[in-house]
Amino acid sequence: MLLAGVHVVLGVLWSSLLTGCARMLRDVLRRESARRVLDRVTGTVIGAFGIRLALSD
Repeated sequence: MLLAGVHVVLGVLWSSLLTGCARMLRDVLRRESARRVLDRVTGTVIGAFGIRLALSD
């Protein structure tokens, strides 16, 4: 029971931290240039995973 309680508390703290960071970065992330960068990074990561999957045994 204690372990489950610790897990819940850590989950709530982590979610609160992510929400706070997202609120601070909201204006920056709404810029078109930031969206382009995020799209490029995401596309590169997905492409790399696809290539790695295609070349794996």
